[in-house]
Amino acid sequence: MDKLIKSLPAILAASGASEEVAEAACIAAWKHAVGEGLSIHAVPVQLQDKTLVIAVADNIWKKQLEQMRGQLLFRLNSVLGQALVQSIELRVDPKTLATLRSTEEERQNGPRDYHIPAELLSAAACIEDAELRRAFLGAATSCVRRVENSKSEI
Repeated sequence: MDKLIKSLPAILAASGASEEVAEAACIAAWKHAVGEGLSIHAVPVQLQDKTLVIAVADNIWKKQLEQMRGQLLFRLNSVLGQALVQSIELRVDPKTLATLRSTEEERQNGPRDYHIPAELLSAAACIEDAELRRAFLGAATSCVRRVENSKSEI
């Protein structure tokens, strides 16, 4: 992943003014620029007119990130190798955040054959320890399966 991140400036230069490539580059660079801990609480949604839209879980995260906005812009544009993002818009959108996180998790860990409610994914995202988070999701999944199975038997 580090090789990809380091190659983003060259990819952007080679793509010209492609909006799709710019958006993909910003989304890829976000996690690297802000760090693993912060990236689970703030997920990029899209790049619109040089504004990166970020989904956050609640107003507490929004307020905290608003205070860091300048630093986040600097870090992100440093990773991108150019001032591609001029502003960051923070939106309180826990459902989108949970969906994007689960999509990213699925991309990294492979597809799942079960449904975990967004509330559980959101709660799991607050657990910083990866092993503890996996254990929590495993227990939650077992519980959800039992409830779904008991409903189907009725």
